[in-house]
Parts: sequence; structure tokens; C-alpha cells
Amino acid sequence: MSQLFTPITFGQLALQNRIIVAPMCQYSAEQGQATAWHRIHLGHLALSGAGLLIVEATAVEAAGRITPQDLGLWDDATEQALAAVINDVKRYATLPLGIQLGHAGRKASCDVPWRGGGFLTAAHGGWQTSAPSALPFNPDDDTPLAMTKARIDEVKQAFVDSARRADRLGFELFEIHAAHGYLLHQFLSPLSNQRQDEYGGALENRMRIVLEIFREVRQAVPAHKAVGVRISATDWVEGGWDVSQSVALSQALEALGCDYIHVSSGGLSPAQQIDTKPNYQVPFAAEIKQAIAIPVIAVGLIVDPEQAEAILTAGEADAIALARAMLYDPRWPWHAAAKLGEKVNAPPQYWRSEPHDVKGLFKA
Repeated sequence: MSQLFTPITFGQLALQNRIIVAPMCQYSAEQGQATAWHRIHLGHLALSGAGLLIVEATAVEAAGRITPQDLGLWDDATEQALAAVINDVKRYATLPLGIQLGHAGRKASCDVPWRGGGFLTAAHGGWQTSAPSALPFNPDDDTPLAMTKARIDEVKQAFVDSARRADRLGFELFEIHAAHGYLLHQFLSPLSNQRQDEYGGALENRMRIVLEIFREVRQAVPAHKAVGVRISATDWVEGGWDVSQSVALSQALEALGCDYIHVSSGGLSPAQQIDTKPNYQVPFAAEIKQAIAIPVIAVGLIVDPEQAEAILTAGEADAIALARAMLYDPRWPWHAAAKLGEKVNAPPQYWRSEPHDVKGLFKA
């Protein structure tokens, strides 16, 4: 059996294979509420044959959205809208569903990517942002408000409340978003966190809010459901967050009962210098994997089944997350199973699509 199609568990959550549909922002919500687009988007990805589908970064409060069109889960209206979508998806889904909970911090109040993604002022539908320190992402952005301890407590509670809502909706996995330059990553990195209190300065202090939110979310959801964290392993900027600090954070999260670490990189600073190429983030996942016992997910320009299989076979990661490759080919796991001589889940309505040269591809 190929490693890619070997079962794996995240905590007590069992996955039939090691292909993860990564969370991918769609910028298609209305006032934080899921729409028909989400039903279509998640519906076809749920039939992909992957081992797990993680719903896009979902804001824990309105001010935490990257754009005005971000998905949210902060009140009854956003919960009910997402429930309508998820209930339909789960009716036919052949895999467990997770959700990524996040807050954009100083990278909030932006336009959607296909309109340039620039900062939105209040006059153009934007809002006041907040961050660990009063440092904008871009020099031309409005300056965020440095968060008071009371504001930190509000955001921590927002993560917990959103996790409880997601639990009610039937999600089986919760991913705390501490990557890509968003709020929790902003606390981690010395480039964006210049606080002088217990949330800034030393590594122990900069990690504090991530560990506190993880601990409280873990306590708020059932033990049989998985809770993990997505991190950026490095800022790709001298003097910023790096792999050694990511190892320390991963070890601290493991000690608190974290079920997995999802390893990405970058996003904190416009000064980043990323050497983008196939597998460019895999070495970070491999280094973190050597330091912890819980599963590590690798992601980033992994596009071919043989490439994904080689990463797992070499012991560089425990699972593979796909984002753009899955949007381009929503049946990627089917094609991977065919190439690697494996079987994959598919809805019976699609069984007759099985090509003649790979008979037996679909699990009955």
C-alpha cells in the first residue's frame, strides 16, 4: 500500500488516507454568512476522495475578517447560514469535515484578491484594525490599534465561542490559524510584536496567546474531536519568526494535547524573500516532525501524486495538504489512487465514471 493511502489518526479522528484538502479563502460570504457558492465549492471537494476537508479561514469576529466578503462564525446568523451549507454537504460527504478558525489582525480590512487586495479605509467599506503592536502591514495602511489585555481576552473568547458553534454544526476537526501573517502569527513574530508586557518580548511571552487559545479551545470541544494548529514555520525575513522558534511552539502545543501541526510559511512581512519551488516548505515540516511525535502536515507546491508519496516515504511529513492543486483538479485523489494502484472513496452516483484501465478504483 502506498503511504499516501495509508490511514492516519489526528488524536481520535481517523482518516482513510493522508490527503488533506487545505483551507482556502473564497471571499464569497455576505456579512460573514455562507452562501450558495460555499455549498457548491465544499460540495464537490467533499466528493474528492480526500481523507479530510478543512473549511476556509473563518473569522471569529467581524473585525477579524481579511475582507468584507470573508466567511465568519461569530453570531447566530453566521452559524445558521453555515449550518444550512454543512448539513447539505455532510449528507453526501465521504470524509470528515474540519474548520479553520482565525483572525486577520492588522491584515484585516482588505479588498478581495481579484480587485488587488489593497487595504480598505473606512470610506471604502473598511474598518479599524487591531494588532499586538501599532505597526501596519504596509506603510500606507492605516495604523492598527495595539491590543489592550481586555481586547486580547475578547479575542480569546471569540475563538472559544466560534469553536463551540463549529462543534454544534458537526465539525470533527478544529484548526487554529496561527500562520500567514494573521493575528496569532503577528503575536509570534518579533517583527510585528513589540509589546512590553507578558505577551511580548521573550519567545515564551510571544507564544502565550497561541497556547492560551489552544488550551481553551481544546477544553471547549469534545475530546474525540481533533484540534490542531497551522503555523508559518518562518517569516522569510532576517530577525523574524523562524524554524527553531516553530519547533519550540510545536513542542509546547504537543505538551498541551495538540493533535497535529500544519506547516506553512510566510505572510507576515512585505519584505519576505521566499524561494518558491516545488516542496519549498517541506524541509520545515521535516525539521518539526523530527522534534515532535504528533502528526505533521506538509503543504506548498505539492502537485503530483508521486511527489506527495515521496515526501511521506522519506518521513518528511505524515500527511499532505493540497490547496491550488485541488481547485485545479477537484478529483486529484481519484487520479492519485489510479496512478499509485490504490482504491478511493467515491459516491455511487459516480461509480460508472471509472475508466476501464483502472477497474476497481472506487471502493464499494
